[in-house]
Amino acid sequence: MTQTTNLPPSLDAEQVGYKKSLGRRHVQMIAIGGAIGTGLFLGSASRLQSTGPALVLSYALVGVIAYFLMRALGELVLHRPTSGAFVSYMREFFGEKWAFFTGWIYWINWALTGIADLSAVGLYMQFWFPNLDTWITVLVGLVVVLLVNLMSAKAFGEFEFWAAILKVGAIGVFLVVGLVVVLGQFDIGGHQAGFHNLWSNPGGFWPTEAPYNWYGPLLVMSGVVFAYAAIEMVGVAAGEMQNPAREVPKAVNAVILRIAVFYCGSLLLLVSMLPTSEYKPGISPFVTVFEKLGIEWMAAVIQAILIVAAMSSLNAGMYSTGRVLRSLGMSKQAPQFTLKMSKSGVPWAGIVMTAAVMALGAVLNAFVPNAFEIAIEATAIMIVFTWATIFVCQIRLRQLINKGVVPPTPFPAPGSPWTSIIGLGFLAFVLIGIAISGWQSSPEFWHKINFLVVVFGVPVLTGIMLLGWQLVKPKVIENTGGRIESVWTDEGPRYGDAVVADPDDDAPGH
Repeated sequence: MTQTTNLPPSLDAEQVGYKKSLGRRHVQMIAIGGAIGTGLFLGSASRLQSTGPALVLSYALVGVIAYFLMRALGELVLHRPTSGAFVSYMREFFGEKWAFFTGWIYWINWALTGIADLSAVGLYMQFWFPNLDTWITVLVGLVVVLLVNLMSAKAFGEFEFWAAILKVGAIGVFLVVGLVVVLGQFDIGGHQAGFHNLWSNPGGFWPTEAPYNWYGPLLVMSGVVFAYAAIEMVGVAAGEMQNPAREVPKAVNAVILRIAVFYCGSLLLLVSMLPTSEYKPGISPFVTVFEKLGIEWMAAVIQAILIVAAMSSLNAGMYSTGRVLRSLGMSKQAPQFTLKMSKSGVPWAGIVMTAAVMALGAVLNAFVPNAFEIAIEATAIMIVFTWATIFVCQIRLRQLINKGVVPPTPFPAPGSPWTSIIGLGFLAFVLIGIAISGWQSSPEFWHKINFLVVVFGVPVLTGIMLLGWQLVKPKVIENTGGRIESVWTDEGPRYGDAVVADPDDDAPGH
């Protein structure tokens, strides 16, 4: 069955050369892996110390927003699976200019995240090898993940599958041990475990007195968002799934359960086992718990899982940026060498370009850490922007469906458009929260990094993107024959008719 719509050649051509090699188990584990990373294994420590037990509510609320996001993304994917993901959807619904913005911001986000991941792997390895030069670890980690990505999409999926198995296994062991310790009210490091710690914690469940602030659990949500970053990877992988119409709804619907169990369940046990003041920034709270229980070997395992989580994030970054760069290259918005594909269906040139930037950044990071600290914090803005593109594209898609311009998808987001509107409002709150927490972080103006990133970073990034668009715009106009506006108007196709596959079909378009 086909539908008469108007997908221009650039949208159709994006999928040429890709292999549909990601099966059910890959998709499920990519979805799980995207939701479990260093934000839970490591980042939760500093938040526990500064926020108290109410952090569980912060993670739960952001988890609901993450579910809204995944349902919005699910509707988009079932409308048209594509490896161009958010770039391709922005091109379809808002035109080439917004596709340019989306693609390059997403690429910069992952390039900077990759630099942080590589640097983190170097630091984590020093747990066992204190004298090991970090550049050696950086090089080895980069080469391993690069080779995996250059092999095939299936190799990427296998890496994510086993990384997710390890991460889920570690959390599973903790949940079992934690439940036994909490329900049995065992002694742990001189403290009695039990759910009573939720309210007998220093400052109570929701601490309000110094050194805490009453708005702490609200403000911390701006940081919790980034614990869920990469959850949107399912959207990028959709173009190479064997059956996205079957797998995406299952993966998306399972997200809320995984968030409830892995994130909220883990945090509930952490705050029930020890006072939150016992958790120290830079040390995984899971490591802290197992060390207090005297299970040193499990603490070492968690440390190894931190390396796996960082490598998994690096793997996802290379995979997604290679596809996004190729999508940009198709419309002359990125260097043309990014179009190069291997026989196994891998956009290898874009992946190598990303890897080179990550390697250079990781090396420079060793010499100018402060500069990169600012750069890494800037990824906060970029994640907010990427999530916002998913919400606005879903809102536009639903508008077109309601007007009868495009056919409905078999997986509509519930509560639309309000769930996406709430998501956008929450992201605006996150930006404000980042600025406020940045202002409070230091008495010295130039050390208020997050504040500076929002107040100065947003205008600077906008200026750079506008300049970049003006530079590529003539080539884009020439390449598209002047078709740089959105594909659809409220009445129908903007530029004429074309025939593409029904969203229920396996093929994304022909």
